[in-house]
Amino acid sequence: MGNKKYKHVSKEQRYQISVLLKTGHKVSFISEQLNLHRSTVYREIKRNSKPRGSYDANYANWCAEIRKERFAKNRKLNQAMISFIRDKLENEQWSPEQIMGYCKMKNIPMVSHERIYQFIYEDKAQGGSLYKHLRTGNKKYKKRYGKHKNRREIIKNKVSINQRPEIINKKGRFGDWEIDTIIGKNHKGVIVTAVERKSNFLLLRKLKSKNAKELAKQTIRMLAPYKDLVHSITSDNGLEFAEHEYIAKKLNASFYFADPYSSWQRGLNEYSNKLIRQYIPKNSDFDSFSDKYIFEINLKLNNRPRKLLNFSNPNDIFFNNFP
Repeated sequence: MGNKKYKHVSKEQRYQISVLLKTGHKVSFISEQLNLHRSTVYREIKRNSKPRGSYDANYANWCAEIRKERFAKNRKLNQAMISFIRDKLENEQWSPEQIMGYCKMKNIPMVSHERIYQFIYEDKAQGGSLYKHLRTGNKKYKKRYGKHKNRREIIKNKVSINQRPEIINKKGRFGDWEIDTIIGKNHKGVIVTAVERKSNFLLLRKLKSKNAKELAKQTIRMLAPYKDLVHSITSDNGLEFAEHEYIAKKLNASFYFADPYSSWQRGLNEYSNKLIRQYIPKNSDFDSFSDKYIFEINLKLNNRPRKLLNFSNPNDIFFNNFP
């Protein structure tokens, strides 16, 4: 294969790549058909795929067009950037810092996150609504002592978080999870949430009730597809986790309990629940949220770039390490 095959990908070739990928052809076949070096095709797919991983010719051409400005010395907010900002704010609820970080990682021209904030509030002054898609992140956390802190029921055979191995505490591997529940209006409706500590990969599932057996059954179903990356689970002391031994047995995992009133010991789960609250506010009636809506929230959050992950997203990090 000669050096002549190292060349820029044209618009027409992007449409051909898209069709060939969708029909199941491998990169080696595509490169031969289009007379492109295999590395060129790999780079094209990696750089211009959508955040969720699929390659679309129209999206790829759009990315390539705005990337042409990467050599400009004085980068100014332009229409391509504005379109990208609006899309990620309105449809994905990304923060300005996430937008800037993602673009930097993908080599897409973008102004600073400070300039994005400035643009958002300029839009607000002109009667726009972009600011409504920003996360407030300034509400004070209240400890959830609950109505029944004096109830006599106990969870049998609990294993304290203090017995958790250091490899979990230091996030030294993939497969250690934190689990919690979100409660609906008037204590009706429950959503169980589980987040993998190293990748921030999040799972949500709506429950019929807060009953421990119901929670155990749905937790097992939720985590079973990823069983090879479920080594441990850590929860708070809610009675809904009373069937922890059954969950641990079915998933072949260890189960640990945080200390009472120590939410900081499950900080990632608490943070993830706050992100979910952007879509499911407190005191919401959970009956109004379909399973499809819960699934869509799950997708958005797992495909959102995170500063903690150097602006990669949980979905990519998790599945790149899935056995």
